[in-house]
Amino acid sequence: MKDSFNTQRLYIRPITTDDAPFILELMNSPKWIQFIGDRNIKSEEDAEAYIKEKALPQIATHGYGNFVVIRKSDNIKLGTCGVYHREGIEIPDIGFAFLPSNEGKGYAFEATSALIELLKNNYGLTKLSAYTLEENLASRKLIERLGLKLKGTGVLPTSDEELLHYYREL
Repeated sequence: MKDSFNTQRLYIRPITTDDAPFILELMNSPKWIQFIGDRNIKSEEDAEAYIKEKALPQIATHGYGNFVVIRKSDNIKLGTCGVYHREGIEIPDIGFAFLPSNEGKGYAFEATSALIELLKNNYGLTKLSAYTLEENLASRKLIERLGLKLKGTGVLPTSDEELLHYYREL
């Protein structure tokens, strides 16, 4: 989606290359490394290249992809959320990541539930998946709160690591 949207506390907009410093910080946070994996983003230039190569093509192709979540009260970037189409996987999957200081405050649920409604209503999305490591209890809790049910296990095209695979119809 090329457009931004709001919730009560949040402003959510498509990622841009201007977000490279924030993405560098987020992708090197301990939980990102632990649960999502080291993407070898070690400089703002790496982060900008990642945005250009991975995030912007999704937005150009599907009209939506990765979004930056910003708190309205102080314009602080809190994290990201998005729905992603992956090569070789039929059903798009939802993902989210927040800086440690912004976890546990309901921001991820607020942003992702609004995103799901928007994609369902404006883009005709009818099915949604999510993938996470079994030990990522916070992610699993949020995925289940979003109404996705555990379907089994699966792997993403970029890894051979077995992940829990969740699914729901919208």
